[in-house]
Amino acid sequence: MLTNSSAELRSVAPSLIMRAVKWVMARSTPVFPHDAAGFRTAMAGRRRPEDALMPGNFRNRFVVSDWQVEGHPVVTIHPKSGPGSWHMLYFHGGGFVQPMFKVHWPLVAEMVKRCGISVTVPLYPVVPEAPHSAQDAVADAVFAKLAETVDPSRIILNGDSAGAHMALALALRLAKSAREAGGPQPGKLALFAPWLDLTLADPEIADVEPHDIMLKIGTLRACGDVVAAARDPGSAELSPLYTPAKELALLPQTRIWTGRHDIFIVDSRTFVGKLRAAGVDAKLYEYEAAPHVFMAITPTREAKDVFGLLNDFLAS
Repeated sequence: MLTNSSAELRSVAPSLIMRAVKWVMARSTPVFPHDAAGFRTAMAGRRRPEDALMPGNFRNRFVVSDWQVEGHPVVTIHPKSGPGSWHMLYFHGGGFVQPMFKVHWPLVAEMVKRCGISVTVPLYPVVPEAPHSAQDAVADAVFAKLAETVDPSRIILNGDSAGAHMALALALRLAKSAREAGGPQPGKLALFAPWLDLTLADPEIADVEPHDIMLKIGTLRACGDVVAAARDPGSAELSPLYTPAKELALLPQTRIWTGRHDIFIVDSRTFVGKLRAAGVDAKLYEYEAAPHVFMAITPTREAKDVFGLLNDFLAS
C-alpha cells in the first residue's frame, strides 16, 4: 500500500510472531534504561563491554575470514559458493556505546543467505571507552581496504540504528572525498531504523514514544551527549538529518526500513523527503506496530519482507 511517493506501508498489522516477540520484549530487561538517569548510572564505571561471539556454526555454513583494521577485529562472511556479486559493509547498532549483540549475527546470516551477498562486519570500538571519531576511523579504513579488492560500485553500506548512522556518515564522507579528489564511492545505501538526529528535536517523536518498547527520548538524548562529548550533538556532523541538500545530493540510491512503533520513524520520514528533494533515489518502507530494528527478529513475516526488498534493491 503506497502512502505517498516516498514511503510505502508494507505491513498494515503486525504478524503473530511479531506480536509474541513484542510481548516478551516489553516484559524483559531493556537494552537501554528507560530514563536518562538510569542510562548515566549504567554507563558510570562500567566494565568494557565485549562483542557477542559469532556462532561457531557460521564457519560450516559460510566462508568466513577474519582480519583487523586499526587494531579492531573485522569479519567477512561469504556464501558457501564464494563471494557474492554485491559486498555489504554492515555496522551494528547499539547507540554507539554497545558492542555487537547476539541478535545481530542471525541478521547478518539471513542477509548472506537470502540475498547471496558477502557481508563485512567491523567490530568497532565503543563510546565512551573510545571517542566517536575512532569509530569513524575504523569505518573509513574498512571501506578503503575493501575497495582495494572489491569494485566500490558493488559495495552497499548498511547498518541498523546507530550503525545505520555510521553507514550514512561514511557515505557522506566518501561523497565529499569523491567530489574533492575523485575517491571511490559505494554503489548503494541501505539503512535499518537509522538514528538520524542525536537530539531527537522533532516534537512529533513524543507521539510515538509511548508505543516504543525499546527507545526513550531522554535516554537517547543522554546517550547523544556522551557520543558528542565536547561537540554539538545537533550539528550536521553528528546528526546527519541536518546535512545540507548539496551534500545529500551526492549520495547513492538509498532505501530505509523502519517500524511504526519506533521513535526513529519520524526523522526517517523527514530524511527521505530531504533526500528526494535533493534529487536522490530514496524510499522508506514502513511496518505497522513493528519495533526498533524489527528485521533482527528474522523469523517474522516483516523481516522476510525486508530481506526480499533488499534483494530487489540489489538486483535493480
